[in-house]
Amino acid sequence: MIKSISLKTGLPQPQIKQIVETTFDAIIQTLMTEGRVELRNFGIFQVRARAARNARNPKTGEKVQVPERVAVIFKAGKEMEERVAQMDSAKLANWQLDSEEDRSKKNIEEVEDPVKDDG
Repeated sequence: MIKSISLKTGLPQPQIKQIVETTFDAIIQTLMTEGRVELRNFGIFQVRARAARNARNPKTGEKVQVPERVAVIFKAGKEMEERVAQMDSAKLANWQLDSEEDRSKKNIEEVEDPVKDDG
C-alpha cells in the first residue's frame, strides 16, 4: 500500500509510511475516545462489546468459557462495496481459500488459550 501511494504521489516511501501510521493511530485513538469513526465512501469502524459465551475446543471437544471482550466492527461504505463487487472472481476464490486456512488456525489458537491459562 505504501509503495503504491508513493508511486502515485511521487513522495518518498518513509514519508508515506509515517502518514499512513499516523492516520491509523488517529483512527485507533478516536475509537478509544469516541467509539466510532466514519470515513465517507469507505466505511464505519465502531467499538462493540462481545458477550461472554460458551464454546468448544475443536481439537479436544472440551467446553470452554470465552470471556466478554471489546471488538472493533467494520461496515463497508456503499462505494467500497460497489468497487469490490467488480473484482475478478478467480482472485476472490484464492483469497477465500487463504483466509479459511488462516481462520481455522486462529480459531484453534483462540479456543486453546483459555484452556492453557486455566491449567
